[in-house]
Amino acid sequence: METLIVILAVLFLALFILVPLLEKFAGKGGGRINPKLAKWIFPLMAAVIVLQLIRYYFG
Repeated sequence: METLIVILAVLFLALFILVPLLEKFAGKGGGRINPKLAKWIFPLMAAVIVLQLIRYYFG
């Protein structure tokens, strides 16, 4: 149980350190998604969900 608490503490500490650093050094266009990539996101996510359902019920 204490291992889990240590892991969670390290993850939260890394989160509080990395998020401000990433926001500070991010480029000006960092929030934009490539249109060629954007058209594939929803079909791929749908395929992942379907495959996970198949794996859950038949695996």
